[in-house]
Amino acid sequence: MDNGLVHEGDTFINFRRSMPDPKEHGFRWVDIKQLSFSAESADGRELLAALIGHEQFRDDYAGGGVLPDGTRHGPYWLRSITPDLYGSIGQEKAVRIIRDWVEPLRNVPTDLEEDLQREVFARVAAADDIYYLAELGDEAIHDWGRVHDQFHEFVLVDRSTGRITLLVAADD
Repeated sequence: MDNGLVHEGDTFINFRRSMPDPKEHGFRWVDIKQLSFSAESADGRELLAALIGHEQFRDDYAGGGVLPDGTRHGPYWLRSITPDLYGSIGQEKAVRIIRDWVEPLRNVPTDLEEDLQREVFARVAAADDIYYLAELGDEAIHDWGRVHDQFHEFVLVDRSTGRITLLVAADD
């Protein structure tokens, strides 16, 4: 247990596995981290602060995995990320952002679309609250943080199950 959150597991969707032409996918992937929280942790900003403080948040998403003492999160320095940088968005906007990111692939294979429906869109639909990390300025990007062409981060809060989901859709 870390900051009131308990890591329950991860799901990784690698587009390369499903695309007929690996050059088409742009090394796209979705990383999903599931954490549980207690019922008394109801405030969204408190949940975001707990997530940012959790060791699972210390992932550069560049192949190194979670580093408990890490200083990076995705393309950003960890110290640059605060709960106030996450904007609350609706399900429709979240789906549109993800679909706009997936759409350039055209003709998404059936197995990949099924994975996205089950692991991404179903979680978005079940969320009571959805937070989206705004693109941070150049000063927040760490020394090799530009390896990601696109980096979309959502935090999904499902109060009925007591789960918070950190969903990152990116390409590199």
